[in-house]
Amino acid sequence: MEKTTTFPLRYTVFVLSLAGFILSLIISISVGAGAIFPIIFGALSALGIYDLRQRKHTVSRNYPIVAHIRYLLESFGPEIRQYFIQSDTEERPFSREQRAIVYQRAKNVLDKRPFGSQLSMYEEGFEWINHSMTPNTITESDFRVVIGKQCAKPYSASVFNISAMSFGALSANAIKSLNTGARMGGFYHDTGEGSISRYHKQPGGDLVWEIGSGYFGCRNKDGTFNADMFRENANLDQVKMIEVKLSQGAKPGHGGILPGAKVTAEIAEARGVSIGEDCVSPSSHSAFSNPVELLEFIDHLRELSGGKPVGFKLAIGHPWEWFAIVKAMLETGRKPDFIVVDGGEGGTGAAPLEFINRLGTPMTEALLLVHNTLVGTNLREDIAIGAAGKITSAFNIARTLALGADWCNSARGYMFSLGCIQALSCHTGHCPSGVATQDPRRGEKLDVELKSQRVYNFHKNTLDALKHLLEASGLRHTSELGPEHIIRRVSKTEVHSYLDLFHFLEPGELLAGETGHAVFDRYWPHVTADSFDAPEFMLKLRETKLR
Repeated sequence: MEKTTTFPLRYTVFVLSLAGFILSLIISISVGAGAIFPIIFGALSALGIYDLRQRKHTVSRNYPIVAHIRYLLESFGPEIRQYFIQSDTEERPFSREQRAIVYQRAKNVLDKRPFGSQLSMYEEGFEWINHSMTPNTITESDFRVVIGKQCAKPYSASVFNISAMSFGALSANAIKSLNTGARMGGFYHDTGEGSISRYHKQPGGDLVWEIGSGYFGCRNKDGTFNADMFRENANLDQVKMIEVKLSQGAKPGHGGILPGAKVTAEIAEARGVSIGEDCVSPSSHSAFSNPVELLEFIDHLRELSGGKPVGFKLAIGHPWEWFAIVKAMLETGRKPDFIVVDGGEGGTGAAPLEFINRLGTPMTEALLLVHNTLVGTNLREDIAIGAAGKITSAFNIARTLALGADWCNSARGYMFSLGCIQALSCHTGHCPSGVATQDPRRGEKLDVELKSQRVYNFHKNTLDALKHLLEASGLRHTSELGPEHIIRRVSKTEVHSYLDLFHFLEPGELLAGETGHAVFDRYWPHVTADSFDAPEFMLKLRETKLR
């Protein structure tokens, strides 16, 4: 290709900077006009020369100096879109309306709206709860559910709790604020797999201790499970339940590593690792390798804890793996006290884009599968179900309970109550609100006394709003919510209740034979309790592209 001989206009700013530097330097020397302009034009000229000589950024080589304007605007892009472009109802990942209701309830200020809904009620997917012509009056909004009824130490949990977020992902003051708020409001605070830190212990709020594949807080030097360390932590009065983390919605099947440079003395103390040593969470557990061993591990933890409820959290992936766990329950008689379903829309401090966007079953479908399987095998009465996945409002709670959950957890909702502004910088350590950072200069700016009150307010005011929804619907308790109460628009002219929209199994139906539901009829007969492996017919499909 023949090169052009004309002067590239994209170099204009660079050339003008050079000319300005030379001219201002001459004037400065000749008349003593000062050095300010030579410094400015000199700096721009030096930047242009650097842009032309470097090889990392082609745009900068083609557009010296000017390219940096693009980089600057690009760095502010998320904020510009969030504050000036997105509508109040556009979820990226949470809409301005969703965030505003949390802020207002956390601050205990007016949370009412004028003039009417901004939602498009005739768009496909719009949902609502049906009201009654004979509403009830409910005196108390502290709705609770008993978990581990067969345990020596059952736990009465709020229907709205703080989901798993570790110390190390959140700042010390954020953890203290969350736990103080939980103590004030009588709801639980999930530790996340980073274990129980001194900042969880100080306020004295109820804890659910999450045990991940790294066994932090109960591990040997080689990363395997340590029963003695577990017994010591599990028998703390603050610890009300133990949750084995099998996977999380935002990055299921993905391990993690906290680089040694970030493993401070406080994090090392909580996790039982050495200061400055890489902190690794494997992608799978070493304490068990099949469904039966998982249930044996859960029984062992319950015994070591003195009879506290023990369950597991999972994001649904391959349905046959979940079915294998349930078959193991049926064959061994061993059962968890609870299961927490984590939806694929859940949050995380950092995860690969494909994992956040395209891996893990969303909460609605995952919860339906878990609830239906337990109902269809006559296990539902013995196992409580919690659920998490972008839950920030009373209606979010109501629809989730109507789908089959007994209670809900929220992580980002409670982060908003702490003052999170959705800056999307959780993974950088530069959280502007001091919530998701280990930088003490940022985290210490978060006022624990003020923010813990806001955590309490958010929980209380959200449950008050839930109470009003139940009253308007003619119900008396969250346990009465069912799929018949939530309606979804499926087209401009057609709506269905969840009861008609989704397939719900009858008690024992899965044990009786075919259900008419494809996922159950295809996989349930072919899974075994002693393995997470895919059914034989699935393994054969992997050998060929011919279907």
